[in-house]
Amino acid sequence: MIRSMTGYGEAELATDQGRLRVEVKSVNHRFFNASVRTPAGFDRLENDLTSWLRPFISRGHVHLVVSLDRDGGARDDLPVLDVERARHCATLLASLKDELGLSGEVDLISVARLGDVFRPAEPLARRPDIDTGAVREVVEEAVRGLVGFREAEGARLRHDMEERLRALASALECVERLAPQRLIRERDRLREAVRELSDQEDVDQDRLAKEIAYLAEKWDVNEEIVRFRSHLAHFRETFDVEGEPVGKRLSFVLQEMNREANTLGAKANDGAIARAAVAMKEEIERLREQVENVE
Repeated sequence: MIRSMTGYGEAELATDQGRLRVEVKSVNHRFFNASVRTPAGFDRLENDLTSWLRPFISRGHVHLVVSLDRDGGARDDLPVLDVERARHCATLLASLKDELGLSGEVDLISVARLGDVFRPAEPLARRPDIDTGAVREVVEEAVRGLVGFREAEGARLRHDMEERLRALASALECVERLAPQRLIRERDRLREAVRELSDQEDVDQDRLAKEIAYLAEKWDVNEEIVRFRSHLAHFRETFDVEGEPVGKRLSFVLQEMNREANTLGAKANDGAIARAAVAMKEEIERLREQVENVE
C-alpha cells in the first residue's frame, strides 16, 4: 500500500490529572526520525513515546507533542506574585527614600520593576500520576489518525503515478513501433547511395545485407524495451505490497527505468524516437518527485 510521509493526527483523554492531549505530525525524511515534546513530569516516558511510534511509522520526520491541561486550564508554567517579597521591597524603597532624602513616591511601578517579586509557580505535580498504559493508548490513537491521513494522501499519490506510468507505456509503444522503420529507411538510403556512387543499377546485396545487419545490431533496442516494460510491471506490483514501506523500492525501480531510457535515447538515431526517450525521462523525473513523498 502506498503511504505518504506527510500526515497529522491528534487524540485526547480525560484523566484525574486533567485532559491529556497528543498531537503528532510527520514530513518527508529518508529514515525514521522522531522528536518528542512533553510537559513536566513526562520526561521518563520520552524513550517509550518514540518506541510506540515505530510499529506504525518506518520513514519520515515525526514530531510528537504531549500536553496536559490540568484543572480546566490551570498551568504550572506561569509566574506568580510573591506578596511578602513585594511588601518587603516596598518597605526598603520607602526607607531608602527617607535615608537619602529622595523625591518621588514608592508606587506599583517601582515595586514591579524589581523582578524578584515574581517567581515561577510551584509545579502542581512534577510526576503526574497518569497510568502509562493510558498515555500509550492516546498516543497510539493519535498515530492511527496520522497513518489514516498518510494512507489517504498515498492514494492520491498513487493515482498521479498511475497516470505517469500510462504515459511511459504509451511512449514505449511509440519507440517499439518506430524502431524497425529506421532500418528500412537506412537500407533504402544505403542502396541509393551505392547506386549514385557506382552509377550501377545493381547493388551488391550481400554487402548491403551485412551493413544492414551491423546497423540492426547496433541500433537494436528490443532488450531495453523488454526490460523497461518489466520495470513498469514491477512498479505497479509494488503499489499493492502490504506490511512494509515501498518508497525505497520504487526509487530503485525508477533508477533502472532511467538507465533504460538513457540507452534508448543513445540508440535512437531517429528524431521521433529521441523525442519519445526525452518524454520518458521527463515522466520518470515526475515520478521520482512523487516517490520522494512515499514511505
